[in-house]
Amino acid sequence: MGKIKEYSNGETTVVWEAEKCIHSAICAKGLPDVFQPRERPWVKINAATTNAIIDQVKQCPSGALRYYMNAEEDKTTETLETKVEVLENGPLLVYGTLKVTHKDGTQETKNKTTAFCRCGASANKPFCDGAHVTNEFKG
Repeated sequence: MGKIKEYSNGETTVVWEAEKCIHSAICAKGLPDVFQPRERPWVKINAATTNAIIDQVKQCPSGALRYYMNAEEDKTTETLETKVEVLENGPLLVYGTLKVTHKDGTQETKNKTTAFCRCGASANKPFCDGAHVTNEFKG
């Protein structure tokens, strides 16, 4: 399993899974005071309100960012209605809870948002790893 970091302001905790990140920068563009990829730590959890942070985390296209409320016993995020979105020049985003069966027959459950590769260059197929950016994928 890849690197997982947690950032808490006491009320909520933001969880970041590095290997899921496709570097869309939606977090940094939407809430630049909190998400600063060139800084360490890169999440400045006290730089915005809890609600602003939650709203931004929900926009993460890869599911690399998620959150949970510290006061809740259940640390899972909500299950979303299934929705599919094609990002221009980028991945296919599927929102909701999915069971993914890999070519070797193994299965995994994905929650929230899953980014599937459309460019064919991902080293993490069927998932997007951001290769579409360096390959200048158009579609």
